[in-house]
Amino acid sequence: MRKLIEYDHLSIDGRMSGDAWWAGQVKVVPNDNHFAYQLRLLSSAVGLVLGRVTYESFARTWPTMTGEVADKINSLPKYVASTTLTGTTLTGTTWNAEVLAGDAVEAVARLKEAGDGTLVKYGNGPFSRALVEAGLLDELHLSISPFVAGSGESLLSGIRTTAMDLTKVTELGNGAVVLTYVPSR
Repeated sequence: MRKLIEYDHLSIDGRMSGDAWWAGQVKVVPNDNHFAYQLRLLSSAVGLVLGRVTYESFARTWPTMTGEVADKINSLPKYVASTTLTGTTLTGTTWNAEVLAGDAVEAVARLKEAGDGTLVKYGNGPFSRALVEAGLLDELHLSISPFVAGSGESLLSGIRTTAMDLTKVTELGNGAVVLTYVPSR
């Protein structure tokens, strides 16, 4: 069975969005450790799971990028959860993507059962919450950036209580860390 890992960026106060993120006040400069972490995360990936908003953002950005991380992200199949998209052509290409048919949570459960390897989910929001509540998330990697956002949406706000165990802390430099959690079983 495949493992589902979610990777998210957060501020120290647990915010994934807000004025500080979008107004350019956040100056988190990735270094070699950030890229090495992504390569390790993607090394066993057999696909990416994305919500519509993340897919549209990634599809406008990643196909124009180069380097090892971009090559890996661009080559992987993308599975997109959306109730509004009918296709995945945004930039003149489908970017190796397909919209998950039917209920997205059930579709991810089928993807997990379809073989070995890892599915990496980027992005957050209602789809992330639904995957956690359905018990489909195997690991949560939280990249914590060294700033206080002060406002904005919390990663899993509105979710029922879910116990998690911290399994690893990875220092990336520039004051950033990645905290790896697994659901308590």
